[in-house]
Amino acid sequence: MVTIEVACRHCNETQPVRKHGKGRGGYPRYYCNSCRRTFQLSYLYRAHQPGMKEKIIEMASQGAGIRHTSRTLKVGLNTVMRYLKTAEGIS
Repeated sequence: MVTIEVACRHCNETQPVRKHGKGRGGYPRYYCNSCRRTFQLSYLYRAHQPGMKEKIIEMASQGAGIRHTSRTLKVGLNTVMRYLKTAEGIS
């Protein structure tokens, strides 16, 4: 049997990670006992993929419109607006 060592997306620990069922898209979910959070290695919904928030903010800083950004990255218009609003609050 092949064993795959999975590292937690949040704390990068490998030992306390265990299987935690399957997500809606059929992908396996994992639970980290160290930080007590769940995660998946691949997501069906594009907006949850790592780095998506940074891509949206980068496109906005380069002058791309909200609609163009949502079409290019294949995420919802409201998702783009929500990420930009939270980015304004941080800056």
